[in-house]
Amino acid sequence: MGLLSKPQHPYRPSTEVFLDLNVNHVADDLNLSADGGVRGAEERPSTDAETLDDIEHRVVELIETHKQDAHSIYLEHLHTYDERLTALNFEERFAIIQQAAPESVGEFRAEAALGRDELFSLRRRLYDSEQERDDFRKRHKLVRPARLSSQGKTILKVGILAVLFVVEVVINGNFLAKSNPQGLLGGAVQAVSFAALNIIASFLWGLVPIRLINRRNFFFKLIGLASFILYLAFAIGLNLTLAHLREITPSVNGDAGQEVMIQLLKAPFVLNDIISWVFFGIGFIFSLIAMTDGLLFTDPYFGYASLEQRCNEARAQYTEGKAELVERLRDIRDAASEAMNGAARDLSVRRGEFDAIIQARGRLAQRFAEHQNHIERSCRALLAIYREANRKARSTPAPAYFTKPYNMDRIVYVGTDRDETARDQLRQSILEAQDILKGQIQAIHEAFDEAVRSYREIDDLIPEGKFGPAAAKKT
Repeated sequence: MGLLSKPQHPYRPSTEVFLDLNVNHVADDLNLSADGGVRGAEERPSTDAETLDDIEHRVVELIETHKQDAHSIYLEHLHTYDERLTALNFEERFAIIQQAAPESVGEFRAEAALGRDELFSLRRRLYDSEQERDDFRKRHKLVRPARLSSQGKTILKVGILAVLFVVEVVINGNFLAKSNPQGLLGGAVQAVSFAALNIIASFLWGLVPIRLINRRNFFFKLIGLASFILYLAFAIGLNLTLAHLREITPSVNGDAGQEVMIQLLKAPFVLNDIISWVFFGIGFIFSLIAMTDGLLFTDPYFGYASLEQRCNEARAQYTEGKAELVERLRDIRDAASEAMNGAARDLSVRRGEFDAIIQARGRLAQRFAEHQNHIERSCRALLAIYREANRKARSTPAPAYFTKPYNMDRIVYVGTDRDETARDQLRQSILEAQDILKGQIQAIHEAFDEAVRSYREIDDLIPEGKFGPAAAKKT
């Protein structure tokens, strides 16, 4: 049972890197007490001996072997720490920062220059549009802004046309069914045709030619006035045609259209039924409403609204383009700043890891030195066990070197000062790299402010015309 409880190795159980020797276990394995007594009885080593005997040499060799094993463990751990230090790769990080940070600022400035050229083109287009509009105002002596229809007003006006068309189709269908051989169905087909012609044509009369009456040019005024007279003739003639068509008696074989033309040529204003006059009046009123809707659909001064619309579109493109360019530069600036701040934080983290590794190496070196002291004490204890047993068994004095303590040759690494120097140099390099990053972050912010100022300066280089938005507000 004693053998089962006996340790299988000559070390004390521990979680330390370097395991301490169990002196009693080693002494039992080497039979130091027994061998010391036997050799002492034989008066060995002799009283005048000056060197260690073979038993003592065996103890020293065992101790030296353990020291070399501890040294191998120490070197393995040093190699691991060196690999971790190499993995930090500070030199590469420094090189990337020194190259990439200025490049980011240069790329930002190039992007800002491209945006400035693009914005200049948009501002130039806006300026040309404003100049065209202002020249138009000047030529036609206009001081008011153009009256543009909003989306809601446009929908309302189109809705009025749709309501007029539907109502007239219903009314025409009922009235024209009287003169159509096919009854209500035939009247409905004729109603759709005449309603479309009455409403759409009247709208176009008001939208294009009649609006010319508002122009400053006398010739265009005459065209507008003539167009209005022609429109009246068209509206009266069309609705008289519908009224006469209603009064035609349905005939399968007869030609109602020819009979209507004969009545229009012989007696256009003679209608036999009061309902026909009502029919004529409703159609004519709907025509006037459609013509007025076309006349007021956009600015009454012909050509003015389209110029103002183009000017507004150019202004919107310029404003949106400017906002988009500034936002794009802001995104680039924020991304570059975040990348540089991340690089600075990464250097701080790596510096912390470097310090931790250096401290761990220092603690490892300290433990190795302490372990060598332990090895020396263990060797002295083992030699003391052997020598004490030897003295007790001797009848002659023990050799004089028995009283001298054993001094083990230590393995010494001079690394503390070098580590401190490397740590100081690294800290200085990290501070310089972080200063570079801070400077580049400041530079990219200044480049952003400069780009925004240059965008604003485009407005000064190409100012708005005197009839621009600001001038319009004054008038």
